[in-house]
Amino acid sequence: MSSQPDPLEPAGIGLDGPADPELDPTASYALDPAYVRGLTSRVVAGGTETVTTRCPFNGQPLAVLPQSTPEDVVEAFRRARRAQERWAATPVGERAEVMLNLHDLILDRQDEITDLICWESGKSRKHAFDEPLHVAMTARYYARTHERHLAPARTVGVLPVLTQVRVNRVPKGVVGIISPWNYPFTMALSDGLPALMAGNAVVHKPDAQTMLSALLGARLLEEAGFPADLWQIVAGPGKELGTPLIEGSNYVCFTGSTATGRLIGEQAGRNLIGCSLELGGKNPMLVLRDADVERAAEGAVRACFSSAGQLCVSMERLFVADQVYDRFVERFVERTKAQRMGPGLDWGTDIGSLISQQQLDAVTAHVEDAVAKGARVLAGGRARPDLGPYFYEPTILEGVDPDMRCFGEETFGPVVSVYRFHDEADAVARANAGEYGLNASIYTRDVKRGREIARQVKCGTVNVNEAFAATFGSLDAPMGGMRESGLGRRQGAEGIHRYTDPQAVAVQRLFRFSPVLGMSDQTFAKVMTAQMRLMRRTRRP
Repeated sequence: MSSQPDPLEPAGIGLDGPADPELDPTASYALDPAYVRGLTSRVVAGGTETVTTRCPFNGQPLAVLPQSTPEDVVEAFRRARRAQERWAATPVGERAEVMLNLHDLILDRQDEITDLICWESGKSRKHAFDEPLHVAMTARYYARTHERHLAPARTVGVLPVLTQVRVNRVPKGVVGIISPWNYPFTMALSDGLPALMAGNAVVHKPDAQTMLSALLGARLLEEAGFPADLWQIVAGPGKELGTPLIEGSNYVCFTGSTATGRLIGEQAGRNLIGCSLELGGKNPMLVLRDADVERAAEGAVRACFSSAGQLCVSMERLFVADQVYDRFVERFVERTKAQRMGPGLDWGTDIGSLISQQQLDAVTAHVEDAVAKGARVLAGGRARPDLGPYFYEPTILEGVDPDMRCFGEETFGPVVSVYRFHDEADAVARANAGEYGLNASIYTRDVKRGREIARQVKCGTVNVNEAFAATFGSLDAPMGGMRESGLGRRQGAEGIHRYTDPQAVAVQRLFRFSPVLGMSDQTFAKVMTAQMRLMRRTRRP
């Protein structure tokens, strides 16, 4: 928590720096120019083009960002490949120690990190804090489990005892990462840390609005002991840098829209490289007839309105059983209306700002369209320019039908629709409607029943009696989408194995796979057939 008297003045990164000739002398900059300059110097950019970013809270300028060219992207890969060769030769145990250094450093610097996230994204501090926490957990997890995931694994050979096989995990080389603005520190680092643990380098293109959080992450990596050139950052529009980034990568990791994910998947396929894509979602929550209503209402508030609804795994559709519908909606509305909105870096608010005018326009359009076509607003439903340019109240809609845009389109804001259901099978069918399948939530006192229903829901993660944190924070479990919500998985074994190529090494002893001692090919075939029958009887795989 910031100790400054001004709630918009972060500790350690305020306006104390010298004048900068690149800055507009008529503008009031929110951050210390020297601090910003120290971060932006890490961008690989040889030209003169710049972009100015602004704080969503109040529109104040934050940073003048240098912009990279396609040639800069090529240079970034050149540096990364040189560093990767040395890093891949570093013993895995030493890599793990550096990863644990990062864990400690992030916890020590969490106030600085959280301040910067608030400035860039506009989210409340309570939600910004989730990001350094998650990245530290990710660093610790892969540091502690590297032997399980990366050590050579013994497997069954074709002939018992005589064939010995081990599978090595070989780093792919340089991983290209394209990260979004909504979780600027988490998404900047959490996908890349397992890539580093596996022996790869990274070339990273963060979203323009939240570059500083990503650049601070790169600085912390170096301070923790990672080689200086191992993590390269480029800045610029995807339409200009996307192609050279994919062409230079041995693997691509992207988080963003389904439309852009399709384009990246196509380009990765043409280059014969792998990719993981976390894409859109229209996530459902099911509140069953035996649910603890108070617990479900509390979970729904977090599920729908964390980071002002700008969370990939947040809920936008609530299906509630008849038996508890009225009680649940009453408590959900009360809890939603009780949330505190506003700008600031302290712990006193629950809901922060949307990221931009574009996001505000999208949210407003969905709500206005629904209301015009007959939906009822139970809470919220309006922008709050009195608080800041992009604030929008947490909104609950009832009576939403398929003719309304918010019924099937992802809003990605603090808007949720509630629906009554009579039959659980019908609720599951409605939850599975559409083409998305990222995250779901089920509230019930019968955990066994909750697990059974979860298997019927077409989502990559399902939380029982929790909004999203149970799966999001369980780093040993895979996380990702089904259907148009993406492919590939982060976290767990899948989260690090995607950055490696499995290499099988077999050592053959005594027996050779060809006729011996004058044996004919026909006799050899009979010997092999007898061997197959014997293995069948002994239950060999």
